[in-house]
Amino acid sequence: MTNFVLVAGARLGAWAWDEVAASLRASGRAVHPLTLSGLAEKQGVPAPGQQSHVDDIVAEVERLDLRDVVLVGHSYSGIPVGQAAVRIGDRLRHVVLVDASVAVDGESFLSGWPSDPVRAEIEANGGLWPSAPAAHYADQGLTDEQIARLVDGQTPHPGATLTEPAVMARPLSEFPGTYIKCLLDGDEPWGAAAELLKSDRWELVNMDTGHWPMFSQPHELARILHESVTAP
Repeated sequence: MTNFVLVAGARLGAWAWDEVAASLRASGRAVHPLTLSGLAEKQGVPAPGQQSHVDDIVAEVERLDLRDVVLVGHSYSGIPVGQAAVRIGDRLRHVVLVDASVAVDGESFLSGWPSDPVRAEIEANGGLWPSAPAAHYADQGLTDEQIARLVDGQTPHPGATLTEPAVMARPLSEFPGTYIKCLLDGDEPWGAAAELLKSDRWELVNMDTGHWPMFSQPHELARILHESVTAP
């Protein structure tokens, strides 16, 4: 059976996938939402750096002895998910990046965009990237209720996981994958995502929604995830 391991972006935990996971399970998929160290119910669990989050994902796959694994990374978590994809070897079936950053050897989540304000926030908040205000989620296809869920459920994010570089023994372009671009967050992939999509092993799928489709269009996202690994 195909096993979906779902990893949400910065400040979020496994709870963010509740509706997507329910839809995938209804279609007969095995689903394993994962909270990374230092977030949500794992606040207080040390997350000293980027490799801690990679280890979280690899350890979950090995602990459950999962095979035929689809690793799904949203936003920030594309960085640890990409590294975990390399490390789990033949357990991997597919990678799906949901409007996500792409793991590139030697580059961090903050590489490639103006990050000084984020770095300053981390330094000013004891090494944590603080929770975001409601305005951060505006104009992304979310209802007021969905924004309230995000604001209430988020937790500060361990800053070192954002600033430390990825370690990639092989480029992600060598693995089969799907990149989901959320169009309210930009018309097309850019930077490392655009480079990744030059690989003939990767497919681009657009969603007419914002950066948090697990809230704004969870059933459509579940359909795309399901179909990303359904043989024609």
